[in-house]
Amino acid sequence: METMSSTPQSQQWFDRAVQVSPGGVNSPVRAFRAVGGTPRFMTSAQGAWLHDADGTRYLDLVGSWGPMLLGHAHPEVIAAVTEAASRGTSFGTPSPPEVELAEEIVARTPVDLVRMVTSGTEATMSAIRLARGFTGRTRVVKFAGCYHGHVDSLLAEAGSGVVTLGLPGSPGIPAHVTADTIVLPYNDRDAVTAAFAEHGDEIACVITEAAAGNMGVVSPLPGFNQFLSETCAAHGALLVSDEVMTGFRVTRSGHWGLDGAQEGWRPDLLTFGKVMGGGFPAAAFGGRADVMALLAPSGPVYQAGTLAGNPVASTAGLTTLRLADDAAYARLDDWSAQARALVSSALDDAGVPHVVQNVGSMFSVVWGLTEPVHDFAGVQRQETHRYTAFFHAMLDAGVYLPPSAYESWFVSAAHDDEALTRMAEALPAAARAAAAATPA
Repeated sequence: METMSSTPQSQQWFDRAVQVSPGGVNSPVRAFRAVGGTPRFMTSAQGAWLHDADGTRYLDLVGSWGPMLLGHAHPEVIAAVTEAASRGTSFGTPSPPEVELAEEIVARTPVDLVRMVTSGTEATMSAIRLARGFTGRTRVVKFAGCYHGHVDSLLAEAGSGVVTLGLPGSPGIPAHVTADTIVLPYNDRDAVTAAFAEHGDEIACVITEAAAGNMGVVSPLPGFNQFLSETCAAHGALLVSDEVMTGFRVTRSGHWGLDGAQEGWRPDLLTFGKVMGGGFPAAAFGGRADVMALLAPSGPVYQAGTLAGNPVASTAGLTTLRLADDAAYARLDDWSAQARALVSSALDDAGVPHVVQNVGSMFSVVWGLTEPVHDFAGVQRQETHRYTAFFHAMLDAGVYLPPSAYESWFVSAAHDDEALTRMAEALPAAARAAAAATPA
């Protein structure tokens, strides 16, 4: 475990931060509460590397929680953003970049129309509102462990920071707000069938992460997403596929490119974020033309945003997507596969039971188990104390991992042989630390 004196500048910044921000951070997982120690305050980044306020250089396997598909400060993205900013940072009017970004999203995914917003939370919140408006129904089905942003009605058995901090699902949220949310085990077809048998004419939509990444990486079982699509269609409900995390990351068409494109189905609504903003606050939701037509000003379902479609953010996202060609995705997949093999080998050598789970280039480790897990209950059986020890050993060796066992690890097209060498050098000691770890 690192000592306070080893990170004096980060500690000073954190001491200042706690005086002006709750917990010293603007998003809970950044506070290191799950792993302990001093959060690192980063001051710059380039490619696959971060630099903190104390001048330490880290291999980055967080990637700003997913957006940095090409790596940090990609020169072409920076140049495009600089030029866009020089023309004005916000107009409050339509602008060409938002149209071009929407065209790129429509070309890559199974959506007819797109509405820009500024966060993944806003995207899922708006998609749920639209689904209720379209169907005239109120109930929403979600899955335990799937996180769809801090939307009141969806913070029931959510993953990500909620489980990381051990928080109850709905403090500050009136009971009636979550009363229409039906929470089911992920990957459980029987539970879905039973829910529709009981409430089918009341269910507006099923919302699911296309592949879960906020309880660690948990894939949908083969055919599960198609089953959801068919079940929703049979009962007049909509399927909302949350691709805020997987969208444009696991393939150029997101996770839908791994299953829906092959199986011949599509969600009714999709949500996007992270990669599509190129590191800026940008997100979107889109879907069938007849559903999207209900949005104001075309229809009666109201949704708006002062900075939605921001020209600088749209330029960053558009440039990122245009640079994300087949070669870039091949590099992501190759580096991720090599990294997963290194992690598994080191843990095997140290005698640490584990499972490395992945969806495309996204991956995470389930600690203390030996069989793949397929739902939230399975994930919660893991031995997270092993990750705490592993995390700090990797951090001491200059590798920055997500400060929570319940998060995906992210790589970028900038991760190269130097990055792989740093990973390989750090892993043996970290694996031994995980092996020696005991519960608190």
